[in-house]
Amino acid sequence: MEIDNAVINYLQQQQRDAPSELAHYFSEFEDLYERKIWHQLTKHVDTFINLPEAASYRVGIYTEFVRDWQKNMNKVKLVLFALAAARQFDSIPAASEFMTGISEEVNKPDSQEAYALASLEAAHFRLLLNDLDSTRETLEKCEKMIQSFSHVDPVIYASFYRVCADYYKAKAVFGQYYKNALLLLACIDIQELGAEDRVQRAYDLSIAALLSDTIYNFGDLLSHPIMESLRDTEHAWMLTLLLAFNAGDIGKFESLISKLQAQPLLKQQEPFLQQKIRLMALIESMFKRQGVGARAVSFGTISAETKLPAGEIEHLVMKALALGLIRGGIDQVEQVVTVQWVQPRYLGKGQIKDLVERLAQWEARVKETALKMSQTTPELFA
Repeated sequence: MEIDNAVINYLQQQQRDAPSELAHYFSEFEDLYERKIWHQLTKHVDTFINLPEAASYRVGIYTEFVRDWQKNMNKVKLVLFALAAARQFDSIPAASEFMTGISEEVNKPDSQEAYALASLEAAHFRLLLNDLDSTRETLEKCEKMIQSFSHVDPVIYASFYRVCADYYKAKAVFGQYYKNALLLLACIDIQELGAEDRVQRAYDLSIAALLSDTIYNFGDLLSHPIMESLRDTEHAWMLTLLLAFNAGDIGKFESLISKLQAQPLLKQQEPFLQQKIRLMALIESMFKRQGVGARAVSFGTISAETKLPAGEIEHLVMKALALGLIRGGIDQVEQVVTVQWVQPRYLGKGQIKDLVERLAQWEARVKETALKMSQTTPELFA
């Protein structure tokens, strides 16, 4: 490959015009380009385009520099450089068209990973244009491609889960959004996200967990480091609300009703949330009774603990049974619920304290039983 004087001229011009903290990068680019050390050059460009202060240079770096030697670089990196440039475009349709063109360029047998990545990012721009059908088709196609790869770069997984999450967010499919958003966080370093982005993602995950009709275990979310982003923000109450749901604390939930009223999506779904907090209160009530010999609970007791009329308890328990939150049965004549199993769950400090007390009670009963057996059948303990 011959050295292009136009590229050298571009780099030298940028070196003269760029602020001092960036100028040395262009000098290094020129040196590595002339020496044709492509791998090292790729790493230097990757570092440069990820600098916040280099945002205004991303389009030029790609079009005036990277394009010249792109055949010598890793094609996944090429797509990432192109994406960095596309995100600087003023027009989303132009960015979508640009990334579609990149996907066509890398659609070759030896660069299918790059093709999948470029296709996903082009689909994400189309999603911003509310083209849901096209986005879904791309996701289905790329999912099959990714499953066929023997090795997948984490950046491709991250792109796939991000586009999936945003697609399901647009469709208001809360359970699928929650699943894919958490998988995305498993593929990235959350400290590389901006502070606002971390808060928004934690907030969106919280909304999804609350409004999903399939999520009744908040452990994965409450234990995730991203939830700390909500502390000391205007959304800090959301963390308190999640903890209230996890503990089935109806009183705490009711104290936050005014906050719910200020959030249109939560306000719209308030009847569902009222039912969900009572299901969580039921689970908590049954969980506390497991292992202490009091597994048969009357409708009246459940009514008091869930703050529901006795006439609605049967429906509540049937809902919990249908969702697989508990296993057991209902005696309609005696109006008693018997529970053999409760869904495993994330425990807060208070719940762990209760568990310790129950273990202590269990230990005491075991010792008491062992003592009685040793007194009644001493020959067995001789």
